[in-house]
Amino acid sequence: MSKPKVFITRRWTESVEAKLRDLYDVTLNETDRPLSAEEFKSALQNYDAVCPTVCDSFPADVLNAPNKRCKILANFGVGYNHIDIDAAKANNLIVTNTPNVLTQSTADIAMTLLLMTARRGAEGDRLVRAKKWQGWCPTSMLSSNVTGATLGLIGFGRIGQAMARKAHHGFDMNIIYFSPREADEYVTQDLKARRCDMLEELLSQSDFVSLHCPAGASTKHLINAKTLKFMKPTAHLINTARGDVVNSQALIDALKTKQIAGAGLDVYENEPNLHEGFLELENVQLLPHLGSATLETRTAMGEKVLANLAAYFTDLPLPDRVV
Repeated sequence: MSKPKVFITRRWTESVEAKLRDLYDVTLNETDRPLSAEEFKSALQNYDAVCPTVCDSFPADVLNAPNKRCKILANFGVGYNHIDIDAAKANNLIVTNTPNVLTQSTADIAMTLLLMTARRGAEGDRLVRAKKWQGWCPTSMLSSNVTGATLGLIGFGRIGQAMARKAHHGFDMNIIYFSPREADEYVTQDLKARRCDMLEELLSQSDFVSLHCPAGASTKHLINAKTLKFMKPTAHLINTARGDVVNSQALIDALKTKQIAGAGLDVYENEPNLHEGFLELENVQLLPHLGSATLETRTAMGEKVLANLAAYFTDLPLPDRVV
């Protein structure tokens, strides 16, 4: 009996790729280059399963390709806003994802960005590398305290709560959050966290605002010219959620005019083609989507995909089905 044909759009960790080779008739993207829409269409037509990542775009035009052999998109990543879910449903395509394994690594990056923007880390690194540092001075590169400051979290799911624990127990930060639902009582007590009824309330009271909300129509450009005006001029914005939650031009304007003090970004609208206005600013810390980028986490994500594929090809319930 022939093995199912599986197409992998980008390189994965070695251990997971070895398992894929053993289990399936697998085609890997050996050059690890971004693929085109035509290549995605061809994959859908010639493979039993296609495994995209969050950097691969699967709009309706791709998913509507004729004569599809593929019946499952086993996504490598938690987010799936790069896949047109309505089109997937219309084409009877199953979509799965990889939740519950990148919580701590993403929260770590959020805290990294918070500390970088608060203490002007990347700016200081550039100063030293450019050989422009003149030595210690009482007023040189003054920055913001983290310990004891107020952290406002927009979205209070697993990653938001993990960041809150690091911030509260590690830096004695005060925790407030904006979320559709109250957190469990034990979480609230452990973190001394308070829920804000309105987004504007959270923005106006926070020294640091960290985004942990899902992508979607209701959250696109949630942070915009209007909402940024509620933030303190000493406040910092952190985004490790999704790029389109923030209106890039509005944030650039707010940083340019010192309407807010700084920002730390790991995700961007239209990434990797971020708005070039960010590159001109000193008061923004920019990382290349490193949230889940540890060997352990990326391997665990791959194992999640393997579990979804194994369930699909043996007609068992899919552990992480989205559609």
